[in-house]
Formats: sequence, structure tokens, C-alpha cells
Amino acid sequence: MPQLASDLIQQVNQRLNQVGPSGIREVAQKFSTIPGIIQLTLGEPDMNVPEHVKNAAIKSIQDNDSHYSPQKGTLYLREGIHHYLMESQGLDYDPKTEIIATVGATEAICAALFTILNPGDKVVIPTPAFALYFPLVTIAGATTVQVDTSNSDFILTPERLEKVLDEEGDSVKAVLLNYPGNPTGVEYPQSTIEGLAKVISDHHLFVIADEIYSELTYGVKHYSIANVIPERTILINGLSKSHAMTGYRMGYMAGPKELIANATKMHAFMVTSPSNPAQAAAAEALHNGLQDPVKMCEVYQKRRDFVQAAMDEMGLSMATPSGAFYAFVKIPASYGKDDVKFAYDLAEQSKVGGVPGSAFGAGGEGYIRFSYAASDEDLTEAMKRMKHFLASKA
Repeated sequence: MPQLASDLIQQVNQRLNQVGPSGIREVAQKFSTIPGIIQLTLGEPDMNVPEHVKNAAIKSIQDNDSHYSPQKGTLYLREGIHHYLMESQGLDYDPKTEIIATVGATEAICAALFTILNPGDKVVIPTPAFALYFPLVTIAGATTVQVDTSNSDFILTPERLEKVLDEEGDSVKAVLLNYPGNPTGVEYPQSTIEGLAKVISDHHLFVIADEIYSELTYGVKHYSIANVIPERTILINGLSKSHAMTGYRMGYMAGPKELIANATKMHAFMVTSPSNPAQAAAAEALHNGLQDPVKMCEVYQKRRDFVQAAMDEMGLSMATPSGAFYAFVKIPASYGKDDVKFAYDLAEQSKVGGVPGSAFGAGGEGYIRFSYAASDEDLTEAMKRMKHFLASKA
């Protein structure tokens, strides 16, 4: 087995050296070695891809659709993305010039950040937030400005954003919003989005809107900030959550054509183009499967209600999720804010896996995230184990 030459160890990308691996994945990997553990760590839908979507991927393979697609994705897929955005949110993007099909929303986030950021720029990120954002901003040579929203119902208010921008100065390039949010499941009201849009516009900023959970909402309709400031919005979404297609790795980015032209170059440098069978499946989902997420939403809402009732019974508070499939729970007072110790104690002593809230930034300290995208049986057993664990600590 080769070892890296000692004189090369310090010659790698130093920005990459500054960041660690994904805290979510690291915890999930460590907990997976515990026999009999119930993992509620990953945002991985336990449901199957709809049959008509799978059949589209199969047909692509059978038709020998095995050559490079256009770098921005097949036109039929981009037309499907246009169709979905128009039908669901009234957003009109030109499939030829304003949409890119990407390898998951993850690649779209990376391409967006690398397209707009220069060394010294700052990106405002309300926390707690998806842990991927922080290292990508760092690798791009920029700095994250984390705004703790734990005292404002996990929502960045326009007033707070205005104050942060006044403090941080002209080096702020963009605001990154994720709603419904990971890890909280909190959705932003339309009035708040409109207020944020005004502040962003007044300060001449980009907004990267990660709306991957937009189809998974409970009792509220998602409202994209692209409805208000499309000229400043880089809209990111995908099929992983809405159609349980995490392994297909299909996402997309939409925005003004001038920005998409540059983002297409970044996307092409990283991946060339997405795989054809995955694109065929995604196109089928977007053209003919807009109702597919409805039943999934009904299941998730029942699970949300079950987990919330269980937390209430255990005396633990949590943000009420109006979207996504996460319970973001305040840890017991006896642990203070040490969410890492609580998560490890719970996993090792009770065999229930959750992600420490501090993995999601400063606003997550003192919380733990559970994914209820798991079977009813696993959720029932996990809540029972957690109840016994807390009783043993009383």
C-alpha cells in the first residue's frame, strides 16, 4: 500500500485541509457499527421510486441510450423541469438557456457557489443549516457568516438579515436559504420571503435557494423566493426527496441565463453530464409524476405527528416541522448543550441513532436531529427505546 511522500503532505489544497468530513455521514458510519441500532441519522426516504419512473430508466438502458447527453442535460428533462416549476410554483424558466440538470442537488449547490464566489467574499447562512454548505464555501475561498436562528423559531427575519448585512459590510456576496429546512423542517411564510427578498435586493446580493424539500410540506404551500426576485435567485431542487430517488442523483439549477451560462461551465468541468438512465427517470417524474409526492407527504405527516407526540410525552421540545422529514429536538437540560455526548449516549446505551445538532452550525447546538423517513416499526421501537433511556437518567 503506497504512502504519500512526506514532502507532498503539505502540498495539497489547503482549503480542503481546513474542513473535515461530513458530520452527518461520520456519525452515521460510527453508529452503524453498533449491533441492533435503529438509524434515524440520514435523510433517506424509506419508500420506493414510483414504478413508471423506474420503467423510464429501464427503457433508457434497453434503448442503448448510452452516449453523452448535452452538458446541461437532455432537452426533454429540462422541459420537464420547466413543466414542474411552472405547474407547481408559477415559475417560468427557459429550458434551453436557464436550466441545468445536475448530479443531485449537491452538485448544483457546489456549482452555484463556485460560479459566484471569489476569495474574500462572504455568504450569509441561517443556522442550523445543512452541513454541506459550510465546507463548500470555505473551499471556494469565501467565508460563512452563520446567523443563529434558534431564538426566532429557526427563521431568518428580514430585520435580522438587515442588521447582519450592516455589520458585515460590502463583502457579503450572497444569502443561502434552505426551506423547508434541514434539520428543522421549518417552512418560511410568504410574508417573510417577501421581506427577505427586499433586503437582498436593496443590498445587491445573490440568493441561493435550496428548495429540495419543496414538495414535502404539511398544510402549507411552498413559496419560492424566485417568485419575487428571479433576477437574483439561483434556484436549486431535485428528485431525491420528492420521488425517493436519492440513488439516482438527479438535481437541477435554474436562474437568469447570464448566470446559467457560467454555471454550465462549472458543472461541465465537474461532471460533464448526468447519466442518461437517471435523466430519463427524472424526466418521467417531472412530466408525468407531479402527484407522486402526495401520498409520500401523507405518510410523512403521520410520522411527524407520531414523533412529535412521543417527544411531548417525554417532555422534550422540538420545532414543529411544516415540511421535510426531520425532528429537531432540544436535548434534556441535564446535558446542557452537549448534543454530541447526548447523541453518543443514546446510540450506545439505547441503540437509537440521531445527529448532534452542532453538526448543522452554531444555531443547532443543544439539539439532536432525527429523520422520520423510516418505517413505522422502526420509529415506534426507537421512541420506546428513547423513553426508557430518558427514564433511566431521571
